[in-house]
Amino acid sequence: MTPEPLAAGQARRPFPAEALFLAGLGVFVLALCLWPLGRLVATVFAEGAGPGARFIAEVWASDAARVATLNTLWAAGWATLLSLLLGGGMALLVTLVPVRGRAVLVFLVILPLLIPPQISTLAWLSFVGSQSPLWALPGLEALRPRGNPLLGANGIVLVMGLEHAPLVFLALRAGLRALPADLIDAARMVGATPLSAVRGIVLPLMLPALAAGALLAFVSAIGNFGVPALLGIPGRYPMLTTLIYQRLSGFGPSALPEVAALALILAVIALVCVGLQALALRRLAVAMNRDAGVHRGFARGRAATGLGALAWALMIVVAVLPLCALVASALVPAVGVRLSLETITAENLIYVVTGLGAAQRAFVNSLGLAGATAAITLALAVPLAWLIVARRSTVARGLGAVADLPYVLPGIVLSIAMILTFLPPLPGTGISLYNTIWILLLAYLARFFALALRPVIAALTQLDPALEEAARMSGAGTVRRLLTIVLPLLAPALGAGAILVFLGAFSELTVSALLWSRGSETVGVMVFSLYDEGNATAAAAVSVWVLAIVLALAGLVTRLARHLPEGVLPWQS
Repeated sequence: MTPEPLAAGQARRPFPAEALFLAGLGVFVLALCLWPLGRLVATVFAEGAGPGARFIAEVWASDAARVATLNTLWAAGWATLLSLLLGGGMALLVTLVPVRGRAVLVFLVILPLLIPPQISTLAWLSFVGSQSPLWALPGLEALRPRGNPLLGANGIVLVMGLEHAPLVFLALRAGLRALPADLIDAARMVGATPLSAVRGIVLPLMLPALAAGALLAFVSAIGNFGVPALLGIPGRYPMLTTLIYQRLSGFGPSALPEVAALALILAVIALVCVGLQALALRRLAVAMNRDAGVHRGFARGRAATGLGALAWALMIVVAVLPLCALVASALVPAVGVRLSLETITAENLIYVVTGLGAAQRAFVNSLGLAGATAAITLALAVPLAWLIVARRSTVARGLGAVADLPYVLPGIVLSIAMILTFLPPLPGTGISLYNTIWILLLAYLARFFALALRPVIAALTQLDPALEEAARMSGAGTVRRLLTIVLPLLAPALGAGAILVFLGAFSELTVSALLWSRGSETVGVMVFSLYDEGNATAAAAVSVWVLAIVLALAGLVTRLARHLPEGVLPWQS
C-alpha cells in the first residue's frame, strides 16, 4: 500500500531510530546531569523558597562560611589577574611576534592545562620548598626558607594564576588569529609603532576574548580544589571547596544540608560568571572584515628577539623547572635528602606501582574509570551531536545545553549533588551506590559528557553532508548511515575526543575527593592522601607516573592534529 504524501506544512515525524536516540539520550542527560542538580536545589529549598533562602543566609552568616566565601572571591580575583597578565601577554607575543620555536613555546604555555592541579601544586611545593635544589644555587643559599612560602593565600593565588593562564591564552589567541590585516597595516603606514598598534587597535578589538578568558579563569579558580587543599588547608586559608570537603569529611551525611547550601552558593557564583561571559561576548563584540586576510604578525627585529628570549626564560621557570623539581623529589629516598649521584634512586617509582597496594588499586581504578568514561561518553556523544548538527533537533540542542551544566559548575557541586541523589537506595532495588566505585563512574559520565560532545560537534559541522544525504536517498536507514558513513569520517575526532576525556578523568580529584571510598581510590585522591599523610616522596612518585601517562597521551593526540578539523583540540594551531 503506497503511503500518502504529507500535506503542505505538515511536519514530518522523526524516524523511529531518531526517536529512540532522543529518548535514550534524554534519559541519560536528565538522570545524570539534571536530576542530581535538582536534588541539590530541592534539599536546600525542601520547605519552600522563603525557608530555603533563610537557610542559605544562615549558613553564609556563619563565620566559617563567610570567611571561606570572601577568601574564595579574593584568591580567585587575584589569580585571574595573574592569568590575564601571563596568558594574555603570551598570546600577544606568540601570535604577533616572530618568536623562534613557537610551536614548543605554545606547548609550554598550555602545559598547565594538561597537568592536574594537585600535581602542579606538588611541583611548585618541591620547587620553592626548603629542600629545593633552587636554594643551592650560588647566591641563593641565604634565601632558603625554613618552611614553604607557598602555604597560604599568596601561594594559592600564584599556583592557580599559573594553572588557569592557558584558558586566557587560548581565548585571546583564537581572537588574534582572526585579526584583519588591513587594520594593523593601515596603522603601521601612518607611523604607529607595534606597541601603539597593539594598545590602540588590537586590545580594544580583543576585549570580548579577554573578558571570556578572564571569566573562564575565574570560574575555574572558584571551583579549584587541588590547589586550595594542598596549600590552603595546611596554610589555614579556607576556601569554599575546602570548607565543603572538611565539613562532609568531618561530620558525614549529617552535614549534607549545610554543604548543599554552601555548594549552591558556589554554583550561583559560577553561573553568574558564565552569564557575564555570554553577555560580554555579545555586548563587546566588534564586527571585523575577514576579507582583508589575517594579520601575520610584526616583522622580526631586535625587540622581537629580546621578547622571544624573555618568553622562553619565563616559560622555562614557570612550566619546566617545577616539574624537574617534582621528578627530583621522586628520585630521593626520603624527604630532606638532597638529590645527588649518591642519593638518586628509582625505589619510590617502583614501590608505588609494585609494593603500595592502595596506589596499585588507584591506578587500576583510574585507568578503568577513565577508559569506561571515554568509551561511554563518546558512544552517546555521536548520536546527540548528529541530531544537533545534521537533524537540527531542538530537543537535542536542549539536551546538549543541559549536559553542559555538570562541566560548567565546580566539580565539588556535582559531588554533593551525586551524594544527595545516590545515597538513598535506588528505587525498587534497596541498593545504595554511595561508597562504591559506581557513583564515581556516574559522576565522571556527567562531568565529562560535554567534553566528549564538543569535538564531535566540531567535526560534524565540517563534514560534507552530501555523502550521508546520498546514502539516505538510496534507502540506508539512520543506524546504517551512522555506522557506515558518519563514524568512519569522524574516526580521527573520536580518537582525539576519547583521549581528551581520558586525560580529564584519569587524574581527576575535585569530583573524586568526596565520592571515593576504600577500594575505589583514584590516582588524584592517592596523590592528595599520600601528601596529606606526610609521605611526600611517594606522592611525588605517583605524580611522576601520572605525568608520564598524561604527557604521552597529549603527545599522541597532538600527532593526530593534522588529521583533525579545526576546534577539536583546544591547543590546536
